Amino acid sequence: MKTTAKARFPFLTDAANGYALSLNLAIWVGLEMEGMMNSAGIELPRYQGNSAWFLPIPATFVVKSDGIVAARYVDPDHRQRMEIDEMLAAVRQAH
Repeated sequence: MKTTAKARFPFLTDAANGYALSLNLAIWVGLEMEGMMNSAGIELPRYQGNSAWFLPIPATFVVKSDGIVAARYVDPDHRQRMEIDEMLAAVRQAH
């Protein structure tokens, strides 16, 4: 993604959800939901790239070079994301 965007800034990812868990931005799906997902053929650990049954809560953070968060967007509804224009404005302002 960074290469495609030709970004000159780092992209941070949290594939194992460790950071998300420390911020309470990940939830354990629970045994009942795990069973339902397995029955439906949904292999969450394979899809998420780790063996845990955690789902991250979608969040976007724009962090300035001094480590200060310039903008953030958090919404447990995975269909809601930070607007691109808002994200780009935050990146420009943080630069």
